[in-house]
Amino acid sequence: MIAIIDYDVGNIQAVANMFRRIGADCVITSDPTEVGGADRIVLPGNGAFDACMMNLVATGLMPVLEERVLGECVPLLGICVGAQMLGRGSEEGVRPGLGWIDMFVKRIPAGQGQTVPHMGWTTATPVTSASHPLLNELKPDSRFYFVHSYYMSPRCRDDVLLTSFYGIEFASAVVAKNICGVQFHPEKSHRFGKQLLANFASWGPA
Repeated sequence: MIAIIDYDVGNIQAVANMFRRIGADCVITSDPTEVGGADRIVLPGNGAFDACMMNLVATGLMPVLEERVLGECVPLLGICVGAQMLGRGSEEGVRPGLGWIDMFVKRIPAGQGQTVPHMGWTTATPVTSASHPLLNELKPDSRFYFVHSYYMSPRCRDDVLLTSFYGIEFASAVVAKNICGVQFHPEKSHRFGKQLLANFASWGPA
């Protein structure tokens, strides 16, 4: 069962709907018992970094999330701001992030013809030719839907799974052991997002 964390960050029904389209059992929840029994966890995100972190802490789910994700290595997928929260912090706010991936979130620089926020379809390219289970059946020119003003900047290049370009090259997907995050919205990315979520639903990190 996939637990989609509900912490009052906007409409997350679309994420659940996409998982159900691929036949995955999922629940939108803020119940520690359901999170404790899940074999996959999704951390969506929409809005400002500090507000999202504050709302997540307010749910009281941090102990069970840390136990499941860090202690038991249950696979976790962060989406958009949910992915940014996996890092140490963000230029958007002052609150610390979860610190589960060694990265910091920076603002997309304006100029060179592009506007901020970055909105629309953009290609996401694997950083190496090495395969990863999350990229199964995804072609190198797969395109995803983005809406963001900030981008993930991991300290270690090995934590970058996909990169995209919008004035600058940035990490559009990151992964560290059982924890992964995507800057784009797979639930809005049609067949490409559907495939990535299907890969996550069957991913079993060592």
